Amino acid sequence: QKRVGRGQGSGRGGTSGRGHNGQKSRAGNGKPRLGFEGGQTPLFKLIPKRGFVNQNAKTWAPINLDRIQHWIDQGRLQSSPDSPITARELLLSGCIHDAHDGIKLLANGAEHLKTPIHITPSRASQTAIRAVERLGGTVFCKYYNPLALRDCINGRTDRVQAAPTHRRDILWYTHWRNRGYLSPTAVNTMPVVEERWKELSKQLRSFKTQEFEKQRK
Repeated sequence: QKRVGRGQGSGRGGTSGRGHNGQKSRAGNGKPRLGFEGGQTPLFKLIPKRGFVNQNAKTWAPINLDRIQHWIDQGRLQSSPDSPITARELLLSGCIHDAHDGIKLLANGAEHLKTPIHITPSRASQTAIRAVERLGGTVFCKYYNPLALRDCINGRTDRVQAAPTHRRDILWYTHWRNRGYLSPTAVNTMPVVEERWKELSKQLRSFKTQEFEKQRK
């Protein structure tokens, strides 16, 4: 830290190296705020604004079937009903470089898929599901919030994973058409099922049969 204002012999005396007058010689910060242009209309106010940023948007990491088959041929990926492919295996093998908000299985290169695979992504297209199941594989889509996805990638199993809370996610993961892991068919057919999932499946689907008393006039 420099000692200023201690005499001319120090080289920083008198005006303490600030010179005589001007904006930069004043006490305090001495600088205008970021974006200030001396009083004229700043650039960020001149440019018109369009659209908005969706705070609930998800960025999926796409993975295609031909890439998975190529990794299997190289011996870098393997799967079984009891040990399906997850975001952890895809990331560690270099098949993807960033998991983002979850994995989405797509059907590009489905004609190159020759091996039955068992995979648990966050989302999957209908074409990809049909292509995998045609060869005897399985696809079960599982919900991950940011913490659960990080635990999955790090291999942590000591924490209870979050359940879907948004209506959009509840409808997706309780529907067998999407191969949601909380659908009744998935709960009864998945090789590895937690007891908690069975209870969640009942609770999250209960709104379909709930009835409410009508107000008397």
